[in-house]
Amino acid sequence: MAGRDFLAIPGPTNIPDSILEAFRRPSVDFGSAEFASFVNDIWADLETMFGAYRVMAYPAVGHGAWEATLCNLLEHGDSFLLPQNGLFAQRWADMAVANGFDPKPIDVDLRRAPDPALIHDALVADTAHSLVGVFVAHTETSTGTLADLAAIREAIDASGHPGLFVVDAIASFATDPVPMAELGIDVVLASSQKGLMMPPGLSFSAISEKAIERNAKVSTPRSFFSWAERIDPEWVYQRFGGTPPVQHLFALRAAIDHIEAEGGIDEVCMRHRRLAAAARACFAAWGEGFEINAIEPTEQASAVTCIRTPGMVAGGIDVAEVLVTARDRFGVAASSAMLELTGKAFRVGHLGDLNEPMLLGALGGLECAFRAHNVSHESGLEAAVGALADG
Repeated sequence: MAGRDFLAIPGPTNIPDSILEAFRRPSVDFGSAEFASFVNDIWADLETMFGAYRVMAYPAVGHGAWEATLCNLLEHGDSFLLPQNGLFAQRWADMAVANGFDPKPIDVDLRRAPDPALIHDALVADTAHSLVGVFVAHTETSTGTLADLAAIREAIDASGHPGLFVVDAIASFATDPVPMAELGIDVVLASSQKGLMMPPGLSFSAISEKAIERNAKVSTPRSFFSWAERIDPEWVYQRFGGTPPVQHLFALRAAIDHIEAEGGIDEVCMRHRRLAAAARACFAAWGEGFEINAIEPTEQASAVTCIRTPGMVAGGIDVAEVLVTARDRFGVAASSAMLELTGKAFRVGHLGDLNEPMLLGALGGLECAFRAHNVSHESGLEAAVGALADG
């Protein structure tokens, strides 16, 4: 197919050329003083971007940051709150159980973000303070919902509970604000293939001093994921528990520089919000046969939108076939839905290295697929154009 395909999935995302080119650099001696200085400069910038006391990194996808955070903060049998706001929160809970921990779920309507009032009540009921803290998925990519971190912080404070505040920001870091220091978040998890615009392969736990204090008391067996040697490493090897991913670090340097050139992480988040608003203007204009899953505008993530398709379901149209046509014929890759929304919805990612023409092209390709399958809809492109022009 001529030209470039449009990647409109929730990750991996489009990657800027400067980051792709960074992977072409030849390998170097990671034991050299020059490389150590290079990495130390990256870490200074990372800690500033996260607002963290320390940043731990793993040559792993986001699941690595999940497991590392669990085993460094929890003893076997420890309990913690984990609102079940979608598939990835559920998978994190499953991982916790598999590792011998005891996540306490809070049920969440999949069209809503976690309810801070329910978190408050659960913490108040924990008079023995046996709960280690609150772990929450900020952006839940299976549903397109966005948790209100400030409201959750207020709920924790109002409860008087001393627990930790741990945020899975894998899909939200550099797409929606995650003010770690301002909100007293103890751990922020992130991954390279989302807002950082890199390929998969690096994940992070940005941690507070309170988290380090908790970590020092935990005896859970761990080796590769242990924070102990990574907190103040004497050499680069220690930061990664082994051979550092040299090319990923070259790319990370390029990603940080790319974000700074755009005006910093706050400006990048504003871009994501602007593009997300335009995408949702289009989705709303498609008509009553489509519904944005996250029903509260303030709970809609800037990284991804999940769109329910009652019109396709009623018309007997296979959503999966429409997505295949969009990808293979019109060069636009969107994602299928998950959980009980499978076959009844699809997801559009609008994050990473994305600008206005790319977004409009992706939306137009989806509309071409709708027409090819005789899906009843109104054109939403004018609404998206209006939102971008006015925004």
